[in-house]
Formats: sequence, C-alpha cells, structure tokens
Amino acid sequence: MRSSHTETHRSDRVGWLRAAVLGANDGVISVASLMVGVAASGADASSILLTGVAGLVAGALSMAAGEYVSVKSQADTEQADLAKETRELAEEPERELAELTAIYVHRGLDRALAAQVAQQLTAHDALGAHARDELGITHTLMARPLQASLASAAAFSAGGVIPILTALATPRSWTSVACTATALISLAAFGAAAAWAGGAPPVRGALRVATWGAVAMALTAGVGRLFGATV
Repeated sequence: MRSSHTETHRSDRVGWLRAAVLGANDGVISVASLMVGVAASGADASSILLTGVAGLVAGALSMAAGEYVSVKSQADTEQADLAKETRELAEEPERELAELTAIYVHRGLDRALAAQVAQQLTAHDALGAHARDELGITHTLMARPLQASLASAAAFSAGGVIPILTALATPRSWTSVACTATALISLAAFGAAAAWAGGAPPVRGALRVATWGAVAMALTAGVGRLFGATV
C-alpha cells in the first residue's frame, strides 16, 4: 500500500542538488579559469579554445569518476550496515527489539509506549525501522552512486560550456574580459538558484559562489601573465 503522504520537503532534493550545484560551479570556474589564464599568457584564440574543450572533457570525466567512487563507498557502507542488521534481526530478535525500544525512550517516549511502538514497527518492517532509527539510513538520503555521477558530469559540462561559447562569440582581444564576466554572472545565477532551492537567501548564495570564482580566475590570470612574461 502506497503512502498518501504527498508533502514535499527541501531535503528530498539534497542528493541531486548537491551534485548538480557542485558540478555546474566547478565547470564554470575550472574551464573559465583555464581559459582566462591561457589568454593572459598571450596565447592565440585556437589555443584558448583547445584549452577550454580539453578542460571541459577532462573535468566532466573527473567529476563523474570522483563522485561515483565517493558515493559508492558510502553506498557500500550502508549496505554492509544493513546486512549486519539483517543478521542480527534473524539471530537476536529480542535484543534488537530492546535496542529499538531504548532508542525511542532516549527520544522522549515513556518505556511502555516505546516498547509498543518498537513492537508495532518491528512487525511492520523491522529492517526499515532499524535502518531509519538506528543507522540513520532513509530512502530520501540513501547514497545513489550512478545518479550522483551522471548529475555531476552533466552539470560540469553545462557549466563548462559557457566560457567556451563566450570565447567563440567574442574577438580574441576581449576573450579574457568576456569569459570572466559571463563566468561571474553564471556563478551568481547558479549560487542564487541553489540557495533558493535549498531554502537559503539567494543573494548570499550568489555572492558566496561568485566571490570564490573571482578569486580563482584572478589567481590563474596572474599565473598566466607570469608564464607569458617568462616565456
């Protein structure tokens, strides 16, 4: 029987939102910083574009692999804990019932009510009750490696293509300024959208992300100028 509970919460978005925001921001900052740094070194337009495309491909694959490995490790840990709980429920059901009762007592129920709740939840879904209340594993927050990996790669690509398209649409002499401007605007928009989706103030989110992006591009531009001067 499906639950009739239809209320949505912002925590329902936390898994994909984290991966999407991280990927998009990283895509804009990484690719724009690379292109701005190479442009500052005095490289020609084709070298700048090649740098951007290479950074986009490498970054997207790196994000996908890194996110998958990270979240897969979390998923493996969750599965190991669930397997342990399954064994304990089969071998020591009374001990597990007492453990669940103690959890509810600790949360504020009197012992008689806690025991009744534990018994009913155990009868309904023993593993689900222990996963949720003992281990903190829920369907909403459960690790999903493939979803996180694909979301990160797609988001990185969506962010990284912005400075590349900007460079294609502007003269070489304006590449650095144009990429910096569009990157900052994009970062502010992503930061505001992420903050809004998560229930935080959009302006604060926009400023936070844009500031870090500006620092990254300024540093890489400085490195590019230094490299161009010494070569």
